[in-house]
Amino acid sequence: MASVADSTERRDALVGRLFMSAVGAFDLFSVYLGERLGLYRVLADDGPLTSAELAAAAGIHERYAREWLEHQAASDLLEVEADMDGNERRFSIPAGHEEALLDVSSLNYVAPLGRAVLASVRPIDALLAAFKTGEGVPYADYGEDLHEGQAAFTRPLFENLLGSEWLPAVPELHERLLADPPARVADIACGQGRSSIELARAYPLVLVDGIDSDHASIEGARKNLEGSGVEERVTFHERNAADAELAGRYDLVTIFEALHDMSYPVDVLRAARGLLGDGGMMLIGDERTQEEFTAPASEVERLYYGFSVFHCLPVGMVGEGAAGTGTVIRAETVKRYAEEAGFSSCEVLPIEHDFWRFYLLKP
Repeated sequence: MASVADSTERRDALVGRLFMSAVGAFDLFSVYLGERLGLYRVLADDGPLTSAELAAAAGIHERYAREWLEHQAASDLLEVEADMDGNERRFSIPAGHEEALLDVSSLNYVAPLGRAVLASVRPIDALLAAFKTGEGVPYADYGEDLHEGQAAFTRPLFENLLGSEWLPAVPELHERLLADPPARVADIACGQGRSSIELARAYPLVLVDGIDSDHASIEGARKNLEGSGVEERVTFHERNAADAELAGRYDLVTIFEALHDMSYPVDVLRAARGLLGDGGMMLIGDERTQEEFTAPASEVERLYYGFSVFHCLPVGMVGEGAAGTGTVIRAETVKRYAEEAGFSSCEVLPIEHDFWRFYLLKP
């Protein structure tokens, strides 16, 4: 009887959990609509607003505006006030929510999660086929929401932490970046270039080459560079980091939150080692996973596995003999890749962060 009771309790708990997961998923996708359509910005600038006023200001249909507003209020994402007769409702962003939904430079800016999650499931039919064939799903198939969402989510990290906490935590690296002659940096898999730009802002002498093979990402990086104040010291290249012309040029090579996505991470690290000149070093920032597989796992680990199943593993399975690393890249894996690529050392750095772990590699 105890076993039956336990089974019933676990069943009911799972039913309740998945029900709430569905509620949360729709909350997240509703936030996606608010971000993509600029609805939060209009509410922040002009609110409280009726559905008709929001529709007119944002250029959307009133009926859709009304349903979105009511869903947001029902989910406690927005506040609502009704007139005395209860006929006209005005909606606004509650105190505290604006930073999380609109402040693109805040470490609490969580709205891009909507983009990232939705983009991860966009090529679902291709993923279903990949599960059967063992092939991968190309990065480009995930669309602009993926690289836009990732760039938006990591932007506050680079703006607030890269030059003020992360790099200064490595004295030998920090000192070289401040010194003359100017250090040369290769930022591999730079995406939309926020890491490259913020590195140049933090260190006024350095020269940074942002390198990525994804055309859309490099186009976005070049747009972000405009008006940044570091246009003379940052250049973005749509090219392969293994290009022989780049060999031996750099004092520092970086890869931020991208090694686990790569089909051939050892080859990339080997190419990165070839980019380093005498005394050069490599810095990798990637997911701070648990030390070993645990079930049940932490919520952060569960998030990593979610992104891995739907995005990071599929893109890392593209190509014959692909590594298929996945988001849940553990320290022992990075160290093994570094050794196979010919690095003499791979040190886990004492940099504390909830989501990222950092590695210093030396040839």
